[in-house]
Amino acid sequence: MSHSIIQQTIDSTPVIRISSVGMAFDRKEVLSDITLDVNRGDFIAITGPNGGGKTTLLRLILKLLKPTSGSVEYIDGNGDLFPRLSIGYLPQKSSVDSRFPITVEEVVRLGLMGPEAPKDDIDGRVASMLSELELEWKASSPIGLLSGGQLQRALLGRALVADPEVVVLDEPLSYLDKHFERKLYQMLGLVRERRPQTSILLVSHEMSEIAGMANRHVVVDHTLHVCHSATHMVHYDCEDCMC
Repeated sequence: MSHSIIQQTIDSTPVIRISSVGMAFDRKEVLSDITLDVNRGDFIAITGPNGGGKTTLLRLILKLLKPTSGSVEYIDGNGDLFPRLSIGYLPQKSSVDSRFPITVEEVVRLGLMGPEAPKDDIDGRVASMLSELELEWKASSPIGLLSGGQLQRALLGRALVADPEVVVLDEPLSYLDKHFERKLYQMLGLVRERRPQTSILLVSHEMSEIAGMANRHVVVDHTLHVCHSATHMVHYDCEDCMC
C-alpha cells in the first residue's frame, strides 16, 4: 500500500491541544510537562519504554483521566473549544474483559453508539466492517471464544466503523499476524480516504512499517520528546531523540 494514502491531508489546524500536562498517581509522577498539538490529518507514531506513560497519555487525550496539571482541549474547525470529538479507540487487548457477555457483532456496533457517530445505515456499516475484518463468520460468537487476534480485530472494527475524526490505537499490532497487519494499514488508508482530515495517534513498539506511514514521531518517557529523524526510524532510546 502506498504510504501517500495515509499522508494525504495534513494542515496546521489543531484538533487536540495538550498544554503543560502532568499526571501523578498516589503522588508518583507519571507524566510531566507534556505539550503537543494534534493537527487535522496528522499521523503521529508514539513510542517509548514500558512504564513511560504512553497509555496514560492516550487516556488523558480521551479524557478518561483528568490531568493533575495542565489541560487537554478539543478544538473545532473554527478554532473554538469543543466539548467532545468523534474518537475511535482501540485499547490494549489486556484491558478488555473477555468474559463480558457480548458478541463480535455487538462489539463492532458499539462504535456507532456515541452522540457523534453516524446514524445512517448502521446495519450496513457493521456488516461491511465485519466482512473487511474477515469476522462475519464469527459475528454471533461471544468474545470469550475468540483467539487473541480475532478479539483484536473486533476491537479494531469498533474503533474504525464510524469513520471518526480521531483514531487512537494502543498497540494495535498485538496478536495480529502479518496478513492482518497489512490489512490494518489498508484500513487506515481507507479511513483517511473517506475522511481526509482524520487524525491518527498510534502507540507501538513495532515501528518498522508504521514509521514510514507517520508524518510525526514522538517519544514518551515520562515527558515528551519529538523525534526529528529524516528517515522516520524511531527508537525510544535514541540519543537526544535525534532518531
